[in-house]
Amino acid sequence: MYAITIPEPGGPEALVWAEVPDPVPGEGEVLVEVAAAAVNRADVLQRQGFYNPPPGASPYPGLECSGRIAALGPGVSGWSVGDEVCALLSGGGYAEKVAVPIGQLLPVPDGVDLAQAAALPEVVCTVWSNVFMVSHLRPGETLLVHGGASGIGTMAIQLGKAIGARVAVTAGGPDKLARCAELGADILVDYREQDFVDEVLKATDGVGADVILDIMGAKYLERNVRALAVNGRLAVIGLQGGAKGELNLGALLTKRAAVTATSLRGRPAAEKAAIVAAVREHVWPLIAGGRVRPVVDRTLPLSDAAEGHRVLEASTHVGKVLLTA
Repeated sequence: MYAITIPEPGGPEALVWAEVPDPVPGEGEVLVEVAAAAVNRADVLQRQGFYNPPPGASPYPGLECSGRIAALGPGVSGWSVGDEVCALLSGGGYAEKVAVPIGQLLPVPDGVDLAQAAALPEVVCTVWSNVFMVSHLRPGETLLVHGGASGIGTMAIQLGKAIGARVAVTAGGPDKLARCAELGADILVDYREQDFVDEVLKATDGVGADVILDIMGAKYLERNVRALAVNGRLAVIGLQGGAKGELNLGALLTKRAAVTATSLRGRPAAEKAAIVAAVREHVWPLIAGGRVRPVVDRTLPLSDAAEGHRVLEASTHVGKVLLTA
C-alpha cells in the first residue's frame, strides 16, 4: 500500500507519499481500507518532530479516518467485511489501509457520506470526553470555546447547543465569527479586537463561563480563570499558546473552580473504547437526527497531504480539512 511517511521532521514538504508494507490486523482489530482521513494539529506536531506516536502505534500520521472493513483480525465479532466505518486512531490514517482496534470503531452515522465521516471521530471524542464526561456541561450553563471556527470548535458549538447550553466563542475576524453564529454560537468574540474576559462577563451579567474548552494553554491561563464562573471548569486540550504558565491558586479557590488537562492519543485502549462507546450512545443519534453535522472546509487528495498541512497552519479554514485516498 501507499502512505504518507515522514523520513525527517520538517515543514509540509517533509510529508512523503511512499510505498510501505500493508498492516496486518491483530487480535481484536479490523483492517480498514481508508476512504478519507482528516488533518489535525497533532499531525502537524508529529511532522515537526514534536509529537511521536505512542508505543505500538502506526508511524504514519492521521488520528481519524473513514472507510470500509477489508479484513477481520482474530477474535472480532459484531463487524463484517464491507461495513462502512469511521475510526479513532493512534496513528496511521494517512494511508490506504490501517488496522483499528474494534473499541475505536464507529459505524458511519445515518445522513453522513463515507468521506465526510472522517471528520467526526477525533473531534467528537475530544469534545464529548472533555466538555461532557469530565467537565459535565449541563443545560442552561455557558460554554466558552476558544478557536470556535476550528474542527474542535465547530463540533463543540453544535454539541453545546444540542444539550441546551449557551455557547460563547473566540475566533479571528468577522467571517469566522459569522460561521460560528450559523452553527448556533450565542456570544461572538473577535480575539484580535476584543478581550474575551470582558465580553464573556458582560454577556453573562458578570457570572462568567461555567465550562471553558481551551486550545491555547499558558497564554490564556490567567484570563481563562478570570472568565470562569463560580464552580467553573477549565478544560485544557491544546498548548498553542505555550506549555508553562502561572496559576493564581487563590483565584481558583475563591471560585471553587477546577482545571483539567487531557490528551486523547496516548490514552489506554480501554479509556478510548469507553469514550467511543459514549459517543456512539449520545452523539450518533444527534447526527442521525440532523442536529449535529460534520463541518468540512475542503477535501484534498491524500497524496497531497502537504497542502492540507499548509491550510491548517495558515488557519484560513473553518471546520475540518479532509484527505481522500
